Amino acid sequence: MVALLGVTGLGLITVGLTADPARPPRPPADAPRRTHPAPDLAPLSRAAPVRVQITAIGVRAEVVPVGADAAGVLEVPPLDKPTLAGWYRHGVSPGETGNAVLVGHVDSPAGPAVFFDLGRLRPGEQIQVTRADAQVATFTVDDVQAYPKDRFPSTLVYGPADAAGLRLITCGGRFDASTGNYVDNVVVFATRTA
Repeated sequence: MVALLGVTGLGLITVGLTADPARPPRPPADAPRRTHPAPDLAPLSRAAPVRVQITAIGVRAEVVPVGADAAGVLEVPPLDKPTLAGWYRHGVSPGETGNAVLVGHVDSPAGPAVFFDLGRLRPGEQIQVTRADAQVATFTVDDVQAYPKDRFPSTLVYGPADAAGLRLITCGGRFDASTGNYVDNVVVFATRTA
């Protein structure tokens, strides 16, 4: 699904709406990318994800399906439910061969949201995704990067892959009060390891 334009709708509001705005962490520019060879794991069959857990940053969230709007922009969970993560249902499910995509808000009018701390993740840390078939797919973080929204890496996120990958996406970088948007997207790249 390389046709998606990017993730311009994530975490659009809030740093200006909270009394004490917290800045989301930014991935370090000099962090080495660590590629984890995919172990010889049979791909899982299709099953919707229902929960994502990232112990390193304290995330334990319900996952709901999302799609794309008529312009091809990835949808996100409702802003009034900032603790939810969204799964791009037109792509692969976590554990299938290819890159599964989960999205979430960075913040909301109430403060930090589900993926506020994505920029703190480091290579080697784990992400567990519980699926509707009760299987848990474990992914190991390879890299965490911030990209300007106008240079979103669609091919790296939605493009083909030979193994089961996972991409987590949220907003980040500087908040532009004049547009009500963050200027970047934070993307976590991970590979299924168990």
